[in-house]
Amino acid sequence: MSEQINILQALNWAMDDALAADPNVIVFGEEVADPEGGGIMGATKGLSSKYGDRVRSTPISEMAFTGAAVGAAIVGMRPVVEIMLMNFVAVCMDQITNHAAKLRFMSGGQTHVPMVIRTMTGSGFQTGGQHADFLEAWFCHTPGIKVVMPSNPADAYGLMLGAIQDDDPVLFVEHLPNYWTPGAPPEQRGKAIPLGKANVVKPGKDVTLIGYSRSMMDIPVVAQQLAKDGIDCEIIDLRTVSPLDMDTILMSVKKTGRAVVVHEACRSFGVGAEVSSRIHEALFRELKAPVQRVASQDTPVPFARQLEAAFLYSHADIANAVRATLN
Repeated sequence: MSEQINILQALNWAMDDALAADPNVIVFGEEVADPEGGGIMGATKGLSSKYGDRVRSTPISEMAFTGAAVGAAIVGMRPVVEIMLMNFVAVCMDQITNHAAKLRFMSGGQTHVPMVIRTMTGSGFQTGGQHADFLEAWFCHTPGIKVVMPSNPADAYGLMLGAIQDDDPVLFVEHLPNYWTPGAPPEQRGKAIPLGKANVVKPGKDVTLIGYSRSMMDIPVVAQQLAKDGIDCEIIDLRTVSPLDMDTILMSVKKTGRAVVVHEACRSFGVGAEVSSRIHEALFRELKAPVQRVASQDTPVPFARQLEAAFLYSHADIANAVRATLN
């Protein structure tokens, strides 16, 4: 397969293949069925025409359809629900964190909740403070739920299949501005990518750059610029932020002695802080410099374009963080 696809196409392929392979897979959410258009961005376009009532549009009530997904998962279905924007998870936190995430533990391992919650977010479209937050740290801090954040079409496909096949709840976070970025398709249709396994995108010897989701659009660009100055960066795409693949991270940082973690979410109490802490705990005596973090400002996402740009980290911020580890 040589043609390029985008993440929306990859997600559509993954859900299509999962629906075809397993009659227990169901999809629902606001406007996910035809003829409404297959979700707000079209990720489920054509699926209801092909699979009928197994792909259903719901009323505008995230609390209701997320709770319904928990119930469906308990009785053996594998629901994939779409919460239109990540900020809207706030209205169904009880269903996600108190029920989906805890039922396996509360039942002594007798009850599994194999459900996927798809949602999207990301600054850059002037959608304001209630529509563009990266809230992955909320769920990384919730035992019992996995958090997946793909950055390219092939990973989006494989990780979605992996999430649907997983016996525990998975929050699958998609990056809105990255939806249409072209990339290579999956090497093989029907092949899942295991959750919790990071990808070494590029080997290097001087510093390890660690990111996921949006930051993987920026890190390779900065690494290419730094290469002109003789700085050789190793790049790791986490893909799954909970659980973290610390084996891959530590193996890389042990080799380079330096690390920079980049994410779109606010700096304080984020995934970058956790990764940095674990690296320092495991490799303190082997580090050549403190781990650096690059992230967005600790403020709600602004609406005005100029303020939104100031809120988000820049390529220069990443480059400066790398140089700080080399000084």
